[in-house]
Amino acid sequence: MTYIPFPDISPEIFAIDIGPVTLALRWYALAYIVGLIAGWKLIVRMITTPRLWPGAAPARPEQIERLLTWVIVGVILGGRVGYVLFYDLAGFAIDPARILRVWEGGMSFHGGFLGVVVVGILFCRRENIPMLPMADLMAAVAPIGLLLGRIANFINAELWGRPTTLPWGVAFPGDAAQSCATADLPCIRHPSQLYEAGLEGLLLLVLLTYLIWRRGWFRFPGAIAGLFFIGYGAARFFVEFFRQPDAQFVTAENPLGLYLQLGGVGLTAGQLLSLPMIIAGLWVLARARQTPPQA
Repeated sequence: MTYIPFPDISPEIFAIDIGPVTLALRWYALAYIVGLIAGWKLIVRMITTPRLWPGAAPARPEQIERLLTWVIVGVILGGRVGYVLFYDLAGFAIDPARILRVWEGGMSFHGGFLGVVVVGILFCRRENIPMLPMADLMAAVAPIGLLLGRIANFINAELWGRPTTLPWGVAFPGDAAQSCATADLPCIRHPSQLYEAGLEGLLLLVLLTYLIWRRGWFRFPGAIAGLFFIGYGAARFFVEFFRQPDAQFVTAENPLGLYLQLGGVGLTAGQLLSLPMIIAGLWVLARARQTPPQA
């Protein structure tokens, strides 16, 4: 069988022992840090480029710097609360203290997205910033974090895909990843993290950047945000066909880990949560494109 061995990359970039305490920088943490800083710098670049805007830019650079703190809080709190509510509410109800143990893993993009939406609305009201142009700015840079985060998921050997016989399948390490292996063959799985990095990260970033810098889509407030909702939702919905569902959803009667099913056909949790994003994105994009462009 042809497959790709998992690369020998440690999840930790470096670790320092200070007495009994070990301080480590992990690729996943670095992805968050670089994604947030790169997004902040790119938004500042966009609002200080007059040709992108039909009039004055919606915010000032110092406001974007303050927004960064709000977004960090929204991503972390929303991501954790979303994971608890959407993916393992029963498990956390048995042991509520696990909610605080974020180092054990468990973050939901859809929860983090809702967290950013909430803090974004509150920030815009506090700073008297128009919401749709700010939503466009935040949507324009979100794929950077998605791209880096999914690559970090791959390095961490987590959120891998379903078993496959395709030649680009990867033999991920660990008992859970190798649960489909026979005595003489490794378990080969879709590198679904890289599928997501390419679709909801790189491809979506290139598309939105082109429409902003070459086609002037900031003239249609809400259009970039709407397209981001559609693009992410569609990419996530598609990749869910290849992604291994969370273990708590997989049973002998439900081997595909469907969250909502009828007669063996249904949707995974990721697909179910992506549908509202696609519907909302279509509505926002249609409204934005029907509005006469700002001159």
